[in-house]
Amino acid sequence: MTFDRAIKIAPSILSADFANFGAEIRAIEAQGADWVHVDVMDGHFVPNLTFGPPAVKAFRPHVRTVMDVHLMIAPVDPYLDAFAEAGADIITAHIEAGPHIHRTLQAIRALGKKAGLALNPGTGLDAVGHLLDLCDMVLVMTVNPGFGGQKFIASQIDKVARLRTMIGDRPIHIQVDGGVTPDTAPLVAAAGADVLVAGSAVFKGGSVDAPAAYGTNIRAIRAAAEGARQAAAT
Repeated sequence: MTFDRAIKIAPSILSADFANFGAEIRAIEAQGADWVHVDVMDGHFVPNLTFGPPAVKAFRPHVRTVMDVHLMIAPVDPYLDAFAEAGADIITAHIEAGPHIHRTLQAIRALGKKAGLALNPGTGLDAVGHLLDLCDMVLVMTVNPGFGGQKFIASQIDKVARLRTMIGDRPIHIQVDGGVTPDTAPLVAAAGADVLVAGSAVFKGGSVDAPAAYGTNIRAIRAAAEGARQAAAT
């Protein structure tokens, strides 16, 4: 993975057809997805259950881009090896998931993976400055984690902007996840986000048999984000 700040669309396969994950992954990539986002939930840290390492391992052969694995689990450290072995390219852990997030980020990097740090909507940026040098990405949740299809939390736009200032010229992605649509993508892109996770906004109206809608949706989100970024730069 080479670093750049171009807008990247990372569809969340939590919104895909669960009976056709391989075909869905191939379809979104063929339709322009930059990354594939995998939401791992444990029913403890968040009120939902999704995928474990065996599922991620099964997804891996179908992913030709970047497999971006978001661990909404606590504790997180005991599972890092398993998700790394399953083929994750990026492993993101929540700052709220345990008392030793610095150690967690060190461990992810020691496994040869890119390290992401996720922040819930109620979490401030105070501790992030001490962690940035261990981060390849910071994920700002724009909904409370646990379920897809929630409403975007507008207060997080300012958090993205402040985070972008903190990062400066470090090669660190800013990812947003939650309620991303062509209407909200411009807000976070103008604030400094470059990786946009979208679930229902990508998969709505399409299927593995009719994937053109995925491409239409991805292009709409990307165009809205890029337009806002260009306007903010002028």
